Amino acid sequence: MFRKFYPGEYVDSTYEIDFDRLYREGYRGIIFDIDNTLVPHGARADERAKALFAHLKETGFSCCLLSNNKEARVKMFNDDVSVEYIFDARKPSKANYEKAMERMKTNVSNTLFVGDQIFTDVYGANRVGIRTILVKPIHPKEEIQIVLKRYLERIVLFFYGRSLRKGGDRK
Repeated sequence: MFRKFYPGEYVDSTYEIDFDRLYREGYRGIIFDIDNTLVPHGARADERAKALFAHLKETGFSCCLLSNNKEARVKMFNDDVSVEYIFDARKPSKANYEKAMERMKTNVSNTLFVGDQIFTDVYGANRVGIRTILVKPIHPKEEIQIVLKRYLERIVLFFYGRSLRKGGDRK
């Protein structure tokens, strides 16, 4: 019932993902959510985010920010990392995940998505067929509509964890 919401992986932080290993596995494009995935909600790119994107570009990855936020918010973050971006993405709609891959010149087999929300980030990427990595939110301060969704996410994560313990597949 919940499988369409299950991430491919669930990790503590974007900054603990072994992107070098993923590159060796053949991934060439990464789509990122911004708020609570890379920085706290509304924050500019910090030194950690800047270093991550510099490393990803040096490694050979194409990157795209995919956000439901307005352009001013996304552009403010992107000014410091300089990658492709799509604002007002309407996640979980499939269209802008596909547009991000088109901009990066990648496809579903060599693209992954990193985000902190199940019902927008993970569900949208799963609908397109992109590998997903769910990260724990960076900061507890969130807009009320997100706080409410977090309660429902706990239910999905419970069943996701149970499926892993039983050896079931994640999707």
